[in-house]
Amino acid sequence: MKLSQDLLRAEAARRIRVARPDLAEEVDLSTATALSEVHARIQEFADTDGLLAVSVVRRFELAEWARATCEFAIGLAPERLAAWRGSFSRTIFLAGNPDNLGDRVRFDHIAEDGSAAWTGPAPAGASAGLRRLLKLFDGSRGLPPRPDTPVRIPKAIGPRHRPPVRRELYVATAGITVADCLVHLNHLLVEAVLDGLIAPGDTLVIRQMPRLAGLSGPYAALRVGAEREHPERLRAYACLSEETVGAAR
Repeated sequence: MKLSQDLLRAEAARRIRVARPDLAEEVDLSTATALSEVHARIQEFADTDGLLAVSVVRRFELAEWARATCEFAIGLAPERLAAWRGSFSRTIFLAGNPDNLGDRVRFDHIAEDGSAAWTGPAPAGASAGLRRLLKLFDGSRGLPPRPDTPVRIPKAIGPRHRPPVRRELYVATAGITVADCLVHLNHLLVEAVLDGLIAPGDTLVIRQMPRLAGLSGPYAALRVGAEREHPERLRAYACLSEETVGAAR
């Protein structure tokens, strides 16, 4: 099972049908252009009538950020997490130090090392003041190379409904900025938590590679989006493998 354009279109269409079946019935989802248009409509909905989360990022380190993102999503009430999916887990990343905002912002989750914090998901108006106060996180540099890194999701952050598992988390790096990575992995990880693919006690092994086209699967989850220079084509930006080996208990 290779990452063909047909497979990528099917995955992008599946995501829309799950998040917004109402829109899926209105639009032909067979082309990359139509998929991009529906995606834009859902993002616009999140900024007006839907839900969005805000993350204040002090510094970015891939492994710690991925762990904290999973912790944030696992800590949300299931109904709140599911409602957020209807806005495509829309998240805005702002540059700032969460420690300096304690008196003004009540964060729903703060990374253990203080590198980032999250609030929401909530109607856009709830975070309007924070978004006026801080600038968007720049993240314009490329992802630095790094060895394969295991990330353990703490057991104590939520109920366990199954034994822990181990998965590979593949991240594309060619032409990808840190800001791009934040967006793509945020969607993949949050929705994987909602689908029960990531849970307390699991281990994710983060593997960076220029492109994911050579992966043969199977895949538990894919993050698919348009190619920046060729918007009529889709690309896999991140991938979560099927479970491989039971994680240490």
